[in-house]
Amino acid sequence: MKKTGKFLIFSSILYLISFGAVAQSSNNEEEEDPDKIPLIDRLYFGGNLGFQFGDITYVDVSPLVGYKITDKLSGGVGGTYRYLKNKIYYPAIETNILGYRVFGRYDITEVVYPYVEYENLSFSYGDESPRQWYDALFVGAGLFQPIGKRGGINLLVLYNLNYSATTAMNSIYNSPWVFRVGFQF
Repeated sequence: MKKTGKFLIFSSILYLISFGAVAQSSNNEEEEDPDKIPLIDRLYFGGNLGFQFGDITYVDVSPLVGYKITDKLSGGVGGTYRYLKNKIYYPAIETNILGYRVFGRYDITEVVYPYVEYENLSFSYGDESPRQWYDALFVGAGLFQPIGKRGGINLLVLYNLNYSATTAMNSIYNSPWVFRVGFQF
């Protein structure tokens, strides 16, 4: 799928989520006026941390910043850094993966939400290989377990619509299914 087609799918999903949020907020008289909520109360921070050591060493640091557009609809951006060293192969494969993501979510309840994300990652194998960019378009659902007033833990199950078993994308994701555990505060 060309980048324009992927962008249109991503934009359409975000539009449908925001349309549902606007329709629901116009029917709910009890919601606070979004213009009266201070900016700092609309922002949330978080991300994912992951690691594995052994024959395959993997470290993932993926911070994010989200913005609550309404009580239920939010979107945001994040960065990604991953270090990967696979000693199973000789010589060992070692790379640094860098990238960014843009996401949207709509809280159906305080705990359950659909999620959409566009991710673009760059990596190369060794110093001789040029860096290449690979994109992913994830759709899925998440669970949020609140901890305290603003914080909590996110569990996500995502499906990569751009996954192809025949491309180099397998070097980053070996399955179209991605499971994440993250946090926000």
